[in-house]
Amino acid sequence: MTLQVTWPQALAWRMRRQLLDPIARVPVDGVVRRLGAVQAQVASSAELAIRVRHHGSRRGEVARALADGRLVKTWAMRGTLHLLTPEEGGAFLSLMAAGRSWERPSWQKYFGMSPARMERLRGIVREEIAERPLTREELIDAVGRRRGFKAVAEGLRSGWGTLLKPIAWQGDLVFGPSVGTRVTFTTPQAASSRWAGLPEPDEAAPIAIRTYLGAYGPATVEAFSFWVAGGWFSRARLRGWFAEFGDALVEVDIEGEQAWILAEHADELSATRPTAAVRLLPGFDPCCIPHRREPDGGLDLPGRRRRWRRVRDVGARRVRRADCLVHRGRTRAAPRHRRRGRNPFGASRRGAPTRCAERLSRGPASDP
Repeated sequence: MTLQVTWPQALAWRMRRQLLDPIARVPVDGVVRRLGAVQAQVASSAELAIRVRHHGSRRGEVARALADGRLVKTWAMRGTLHLLTPEEGGAFLSLMAAGRSWERPSWQKYFGMSPARMERLRGIVREEIAERPLTREELIDAVGRRRGFKAVAEGLRSGWGTLLKPIAWQGDLVFGPSVGTRVTFTTPQAASSRWAGLPEPDEAAPIAIRTYLGAYGPATVEAFSFWVAGGWFSRARLRGWFAEFGDALVEVDIEGEQAWILAEHADELSATRPTAAVRLLPGFDPCCIPHRREPDGGLDLPGRRRRWRRVRDVGARRVRRADCLVHRGRTRAAPRHRRRGRNPFGASRRGAPTRCAERLSRGPASDP
């Protein structure tokens, strides 16, 4: 039986599941666990994305969670830096590794690295960081001293970390404690005693799918594929993983669009009422990263002449980087200029974004 819901219902349910309405009483790692991961190229944005979702938030809590081993930081979904929980993070890395992107002819040609040579680099890096965390410069020097790897070492200077990503996806490398402004690399086991390792892809997929649908559902198979790996998965393999859930998934019709949700959440979704909540979110927030095209749950960007223009492109990078406002579950890039007296959220919500910012600036959180 197909569950019928409206977009306002679905978006309100997502806000609840993403701990935005209401704000939750869970620890830092609990927020990351609910979201699956938090994008972390910009450390301040990652911290704000977590702080905006839980009561009692304080500056520096993400750094403390990393130091305590409650979180780890490495290249994960879509090849970007993320905060992960050490218990579940390996499932997402396993799916990234399953794509074997470094074995594609285009990748080999561009980087001049065959799969065999990449495997040898993996062994070198594992050996070098086994004793202690190494800064990027120390790792480059260590790799450069190996015969035939001087040119490869130069490639490691890139801040994008492209040659290190396959090593991270295979569960061999995470970020360690910074030395001043310099990053370090270490093993997951050294970073956290809670590290659970990498399950096989067929074991990892149910973990990742359940997490995704629990925070971003109702969603499609294609949306999950984009969220994890930018859409690189085999469609047949993806559909096989979803099919294995059987009755544990329920099909949802959102005003004519088909999606999926966990059966255990169906009653809650059906009973959800639209929300008028407003939240100010940082750039790269999980709620601001589009996973697919959605007719009424899409993203808006301020366009020319101060008008809003709809963005249906899943690669809308400006939204990812911009501070976002979420109103009734819909995401908009926060406008820096607005005509005097105009309030896109209605009189009853005037000042809501300001209250969100003030709540974070004073430390301990309270639900606005």
